[in-house]
Amino acid sequence: MRTSVENLQVLYEDNHLIIVNKRPGDIVQGDKTGDTPLSEIVKQYIAKKYSKPGAVFLGVVHRLDRPTSGIVVFARTSKALSRLNKLFSERKTQKTYWAVVKNTPSKNSSTLIHFLKRNTKQNKSYANNKEVPDSKKAILSYSILKKLDNYALLEVDLQTGRHHQIRSQLAAIGSPIKGDLKYGFDRSNKDGSIHLHSRELSFIHPVKKEVLSIIAPPPNDGIWNACI
Repeated sequence: MRTSVENLQVLYEDNHLIIVNKRPGDIVQGDKTGDTPLSEIVKQYIAKKYSKPGAVFLGVVHRLDRPTSGIVVFARTSKALSRLNKLFSERKTQKTYWAVVKNTPSKNSSTLIHFLKRNTKQNKSYANNKEVPDSKKAILSYSILKKLDNYALLEVDLQTGRHHQIRSQLAAIGSPIKGDLKYGFDRSNKDGSIHLHSRELSFIHPVKKEVLSIIAPPPNDGIWNACI
């Protein structure tokens, strides 16, 4: 089910920013599909809640892949946007993801280092064990949180922010994410989602200068519910 103004899940809001829990299938910002982006729905929510006439300012700080779910931060003022952009570009944020994978990794926890090469035509990144031309170093750490009958729930901490990083790196160790056909899972999820969720985000509030820690519940489905 796509997000609407009525079912928008707001995790945090104040005068400076608004943080929402993205559903799988939502696009964060408008693209060639012409589908209504999450940014537009958040604008409608603000206009309705605060009876704002005219255009609502909303700045897109970062994105999540369309089939994934979880935390997305938007800025409500230009000042907050410039400060948040700086925070994210300088990686002064702590991001934690949950991923449901097949083929449980051999180690309960590990740090993965690959060199990702992006193919823009395929919209895909290929993980290499050694540096290759035009590749970028990608680092993540994972730990196994829970083992299910056919899957494992991993908690993933990103140290770099590369295109499709988690998807390609987990696939490279033989543990593709559930539903992720592009990276080697054998069948898609019925709703087109993949079981990758932006679970937790911590950063210094751009105006209040306090630590803000947000946790987003995963989507309501049988596999995610079995993980909690």
